Amino acid sequence: MILTQLEEFRQAIYDCLGKAKDAVFELMDAVLTSPSIQSFVSLSQSPVFRRQWPSIYAALHDSRPQKRKLLNLLIEEVKTEAQPFLAGDHTFWPRPDAKTLKERTFHGERGVGVGIGQSYSTLAWIPEADGSWALPLRHERITTFETPTSRAAFQLKLVSRQLEKRPLAAYDRGYGNAKFVTATADIEADLLLRLASNRCLWGKPTAYQGRGAPRKHGHKFKLNDPETLPEADEILTVEDPKVGQVKLMRWSRFHFLESPTGV
Repeated sequence: MILTQLEEFRQAIYDCLGKAKDAVFELMDAVLTSPSIQSFVSLSQSPVFRRQWPSIYAALHDSRPQKRKLLNLLIEEVKTEAQPFLAGDHTFWPRPDAKTLKERTFHGERGVGVGIGQSYSTLAWIPEADGSWALPLRHERITTFETPTSRAAFQLKLVSRQLEKRPLAAYDRGYGNAKFVTATADIEADLLLRLASNRCLWGKPTAYQGRGAPRKHGHKFKLNDPETLPEADEILTVEDPKVGQVKLMRWSRFHFLESPTGV
C-alpha cells in the first residue's frame, strides 16, 4: 500500500514538471540520493541520472513547473487531526566566484563575516515530534527586491489559506521582531518565534490620564535583565525523559516597540 502511494505521488509530481520533465525528474532523484553535491557535473554522474551532463542545464532552462498544482499535491499530504506544525527559515548559499550570476546579494553573520551569493526561503511541514523527516511545501530564492521577512510571510500566507486547519508556524530568532509580526498579522496562523536574548518587549500601557497623547507602551521587559522580569501569568513544570525538568513561564499582552498593536 505504501509503495503504491509513493508511486502515485511521484507520478503526480512528474506530470507537473512541464517541459524536459524526464531530465528534471532524474535530477531531483540525483539531488535526493547524493550524499554530497559539489556541482551540477557531479550530479550528472549519479547512477539515477541516465543522461549526459549538458542535459542538466538544458532541463533547468526549459522546465516550467506548475507551481500551484505542485503546492496542491504537497498540501494534500498534510492530513492530520492535530494542528499542523510548520517550520520556516532561510539559508544563504555563498557564490563568491560566480561573477555573472544574476541577483547576488551580500549576507553577513556575527563571527562569520560577509559573503556574497543567493539566499533561499523554505517553509516545511513537520509531521512527527521525533525524527528529522520534513515535507518542504515552499522553497524559493529571495530576490533582491525582497527580504527574508517578506518572502517568509508570503509563503506562510499561501500555505495557510490552503490548509484545512489553522497551522502553528515556528521561526528562528531572525524572524522574532516587529517586522515579521506586522507582516503576518492578517494570516490565519499561530506563530512560535524564538527571540534574541537581548530583545526588549513592552507591556500594556497604563490607563489614559486625560493629558497629552495616550501612551503606547507600558512596562519594559528585557529578556536578559532579571530586574525587569515581570510576574508570570502562568508557570508550568514538566519532567522530560530526555532533558529532565523543564520550567515554562507565560506572559501575556507584551509587544515589540515598533508594533504596539501586536501581541
